[in-house]
Amino acid sequence: MAKGEETRQFIIEKAAPIFNTKGIAATSMSDIMEATKLSKGSMYVHFENKEVLACAAVDHNVKVLSIKLQAALSRCKSAKEALFTYIDFFSNPTHPPVTGGCPLLNFGTEADDTNPTVKEKVNNAIKQSQQLLAGIIENGISNKEFKADLNAAEFAIAMFAMLEGGHLMSRMSGNNDKMQVVAKTLKNLIEENSF
Repeated sequence: MAKGEETRQFIIEKAAPIFNTKGIAATSMSDIMEATKLSKGSMYVHFENKEVLACAAVDHNVKVLSIKLQAALSRCKSAKEALFTYIDFFSNPTHPPVTGGCPLLNFGTEADDTNPTVKEKVNNAIKQSQQLLAGIIENGISNKEFKADLNAAEFAIAMFAMLEGGHLMSRMSGNNDKMQVVAKTLKNLIEENSF
């Protein structure tokens, strides 16, 4: 990796948790300069403005989340285990896998009316998450783990929405009680649709 690319990546890695924690609007270039110990001139050599850096930070946060999730799922030996692992992966919002919480929820909430580029990035990540879940469920149906009448796409949407809602409620209350209810309910639904 060339020196310029190394510096650019370094800035993104330092900026990503700040954007995810404070939000795009509340994060200043001064915050990033303080975290990186780089001058304003150095920052603008690599990113023409805060919006460009914010988009790179969104991509980075989503990528980190995806890599950690895939690592957890790669150890699963069945579709049911994969769904339970997915639930468990997100079941501790007060200590989330990505600093600042779920980047899809954080950036999606902020960008839905203000930043079409970030909104599109988050929407694509949501679609990918739902496709991942639907694919796991479809494999489970094919392997006779789940009942044939389980609608994979619909269950994936409901599961994703319940986890994101549980995440929001838990982050607001400062404890994981609500997420534990969501996790238990989802696991019971999976059991009900299993052989």
